[in-house]
Amino acid sequence: MAEEEQESLAEAFWSVARQLRHLTRETLAPWDVTPSQSRAMGVLHRHGTMRLRELAEHLRIAPRSATEVVDGLESRDVVERLPDPHDRRATLVRLTPHGVDVGHAIRAARAVEAEGYFGALDEADRADLTRILRTLRQ
Repeated sequence: MAEEEQESLAEAFWSVARQLRHLTRETLAPWDVTPSQSRAMGVLHRHGTMRLRELAEHLRIAPRSATEVVDGLESRDVVERLPDPHDRRATLVRLTPHGVDVGHAIRAARAVEAEGYFGALDEADRADLTRILRTLRQ
């Protein structure tokens, strides 16, 4: 039996996940942004200005971890913190104009990355994989 046939579904999945994580880190390197920071930027792009706690909920991470992610992004001038006008104890986070530009550049680079990686699949396989992954995500 060939080695590929002996590999379990889970092993194949995690191998692909590792490859994608590595590829993502390489793709994000020009902007000195981590995958977690990129995800946070994506949430802010899609949902707009929000409280730090809300961002943590979207990212499914602890508020303390979200603070660290935002600290890193703020040091790169891609996000900024603002006082919440409705609650002096709360802090809002939003993308800066530079952050919007970086976000667009990252999305374009990630699209090229995905096309290169999944380019080995024909359209039918891509459609099947998309359907299967959406089913698993639910």
